[in-house]
Amino acid sequence: MRPHPRPSPARGGGEIREWLRHGLSVREIHYRIRWFADGRRPGHHRSRSPGAGYEFRGHAPLLRELDARRLDVHASLRDPFGYAAGLWQVRTFNQRSAIRVVVLADLSASMSADGTQRKMALLADLTATLAYSTSRAGDAFGFFGADTTLRNDFVQYPGHGRGAGLRMAERLRAFVATGAGADGLIQAVHLLGRARTLVFLASDFHLAETTIDRLLAALSAHAVVPVVLWDEQEHTLPAAGFASMVDAESGAKRFLWLRPTLRARFEQRVQERRAELTRRLTHQGLPPLFLTAPFDADAVSAYFHAPGRVATAAKPAA
Repeated sequence: MRPHPRPSPARGGGEIREWLRHGLSVREIHYRIRWFADGRRPGHHRSRSPGAGYEFRGHAPLLRELDARRLDVHASLRDPFGYAAGLWQVRTFNQRSAIRVVVLADLSASMSADGTQRKMALLADLTATLAYSTSRAGDAFGFFGADTTLRNDFVQYPGHGRGAGLRMAERLRAFVATGAGADGLIQAVHLLGRARTLVFLASDFHLAETTIDRLLAALSAHAVVPVVLWDEQEHTLPAAGFASMVDAESGAKRFLWLRPTLRARFEQRVQERRAELTRRLTHQGLPPLFLTAPFDADAVSAYFHAPGRVATAAKPAA
C-alpha cells in the first residue's frame, strides 16, 4: 500500500512553518498505547468505536447502518429468513480514534538550580516535540505545570489547536523556576478528568519520596511515562579544592573541601540515586525514561518500542 505523503509547508503544513521559523528541527515522537482508545474523534489508535476503519467488527442490518457500500451478500444469504424478509447484512468496522496526551511538568526550583536553564530547555524541547507529534497523529495535547501550587500561567487544557504547544515551549525557555516543591502536580492531576490519558510526567525527581508516591497514586487511572530530566553537570564535581555547593531544591549553600574520598562518595551516591529511582518506578510498572541535553526525540520513541515498555496505567502504591 502506498504510504500517505507527509504534509509540507507548500501543502499547508502550518505547524511545520512555525517550527522552521523558530529554527527547530522537525522530529516526531512515535508513541503508542496498550489500551483501546475510547474517544469518538477519528485518530491514530485502535478503538472499539464503530466507524470508518479497517478492523472488522461484525455484521449489522442494512436498515440500521444505511451504508450499501458495505453490503455482504454471502452473510445475507446465510440467513434465509432474514434474506427473504429483506434484512440485508452489511459489514461494520472499528475506527481508529484519538487520545489525549498531556505533559505534567515539575516547575520547582531544582529545574533552574544552576541558572543555565539546561533542564528547562530540555523540558521545552520535549513539550514542543510532543505538541508537534500529537498534531500529526490527530491527538489532543495539553500541558500542566506546577511547583508548590498549580501555575495558571502554565496551564493548557487538552485541545487540537496548532501552535499552542510551541508557544508554551517558548514560555518555558524564558521561565526561571523558584518554587520550593512540586505538590501542585497532585492538584493538576484532578484536571485530567476521567478519560484515560497518556501522561508524560516530566521532572528531575529531586522530590520527597512521599510526594512521588502520592503523585503516582493519583495518576493510577492514566498511562504514565516518567521522564527524568537530568543535567550531567549537576553530577560532575569541580576540580579539587574548596567548592560552593548549592542544594537544588532549597537553594541552601555549603562550602566543601573536595577530597578524593568525598568525590568518590558523591559519584557513588549519584549512581545509587539513579538505581533507587529506577527500582521505585519500575516496581509500579513505570520504567523511567532518562533524558539529558541535547534532546533526542528518537530516544523517546525507542522507549515505547522497547520490549515491555508500552504505556500502561500505574499500579497502586503498596
